[in-house]
Amino acid sequence: MAVIGTFTPTRDGGWFGTVRTLTLDIKARFVPNDNQGSDRSPAFRIYAGHCEIGAAWRERSGGDLPRDYLSVRLDDPSLPQPIAAALFTTGDGGEAQLVWNRR
Repeated sequence: MAVIGTFTPTRDGGWFGTVRTLTLDIKARFVPNDNQGSDRSPAFRIYAGHCEIGAAWRERSGGDLPRDYLSVRLDDPSLPQPIAAALFTTGDGGEAQLVWNRR
């Protein structure tokens, strides 16, 4: 797994930070989705500037130590395929890391 981003919480309940890979270096913000029409709607919309670049859904890992995280999907016409990642808060809850793992 590779950490491709770091984020800090915002006052509106979202996250702000940077996504960095070999081809990306963008400032992004996770904005709470106040218009969730169903349980399958994303909890957050993800923006770079004014452009929507993805969405995130609340998930809970299984196993002996369940952990809450956000399942993230980023997409852009310049990418060969969407990026699937996960946003995990660090132990103190003040910061979060965006983690990517190739399937």
